[in-house]
Amino acid sequence: MKARRVVITGVGIISPIGNTKEDFWQSILQGRSGVDTLKCFDPSNFTSHIAAEVKNFDPSAYIKAKDLRRMDRFVQFAIVASSIAVSDSGLSLESEDKNRIGVYIGSGIGGLHTIEEQVMEYLKRGPEKGPSKITPFLIPMLIVNMASGMVSIVLGAKGPNSAVATACATGNHAIGDAFRIIQRNEADVMIAGGSEGAITHMGFGGFCALRALSTRNDDPAHASRPFDKERDGFVIGEGAGIVIIEELQHAINRKARIYAELIGYGMTGDAYHITAPDPEGEGAARCMEVAIKDAGIDPKEVDYINAHGTATQLNDKIETIAIKKVFGKHAYKIAVSSTKSMTGHMLGASGGAELIATSLGIKEDIIPPTMNYEFPDPDCDLDYVPNKHRKQKINVALSNSLGFGGHNATLVVRKY
Repeated sequence: MKARRVVITGVGIISPIGNTKEDFWQSILQGRSGVDTLKCFDPSNFTSHIAAEVKNFDPSAYIKAKDLRRMDRFVQFAIVASSIAVSDSGLSLESEDKNRIGVYIGSGIGGLHTIEEQVMEYLKRGPEKGPSKITPFLIPMLIVNMASGMVSIVLGAKGPNSAVATACATGNHAIGDAFRIIQRNEADVMIAGGSEGAITHMGFGGFCALRALSTRNDDPAHASRPFDKERDGFVIGEGAGIVIIEELQHAINRKARIYAELIGYGMTGDAYHITAPDPEGEGAARCMEVAIKDAGIDPKEVDYINAHGTATQLNDKIETIAIKKVFGKHAYKIAVSSTKSMTGHMLGASGGAELIATSLGIKEDIIPPTMNYEFPDPDCDLDYVPNKHRKQKINVALSNSLGFGGHNATLVVRKY
């Protein structure tokens, strides 16, 4: 059976650089950083003091006060971003067959806020008292699938409903799997992406203990430096990136605005190490090759890659190696950039946010910049679109996400 064509018709973003499509995109065009000294708790006892926190987040227009108390932060982000995405798409849910509208939203970590709060409360009151003071909402508040579940409940979407947890590759996997669902004619519309709210004492402290975070504490706005020789780690971020994807004819019939066509998806495993990427970039390279083959395009058609680009020493070097493995000499003609230089690393939400940036770039023929690129690294020698966005036609783009555990996911989008 011939696979059905799938297009992106709506976007919803909650991010460190804006909670609307317009604010998010303007921040990217202006190269505005969302990184600052951590505000949600005192970080002075940690090695890193900086983070890319969501600002001015007010979910009250979308979620009742009573329900808010029963939802972890990552679920709140998912509901608001999904609601915004549906509105942006112009979908009238009441006039649609809701059995043909599905939800596929993942999270790399899930309800860490809830876990920490409840453990502290349990220990404070004394374990000898048993579970009497544990909230009955503990489990449904912390489990990763609750973002998808609650979006489905709030919006009434009764089609395929699932979740994925593949660390930093989560958002791309969720969107890619949702893409397959539509291709197979199991749904006409999917609400898909990732959500993350893991800036807590334990989440932040865990990444500090891994020595994965930047310690450029005196200069937060310039701390996230993908592909730069002076990079010293990623900056933890949070938020949600959700897209509405739908079958092409369904979108045409309702005269929907189309941002881009989703044409390929690849996923592979490094089978190498729990946190480090394969030193030869084999898994990431094969993932891009699988996605390109799935899209049915020639590698030379690719104009732009939104890189995983975390600003860690290993990732940026090895992702560069992988790109050169796949594209050969053409790699030097491809624009490559990392929007994490502005948003920080939104973990499981990063894939959704970065596909939104890529799709807006395709729509407007603008390539997002890699900010804070000052000192070229001989190991990273591609065109990283340094410090300023570029007006350039984009026909085909890739968006890469690579996660702990060796999870790799690549999406391919094309101008419609």
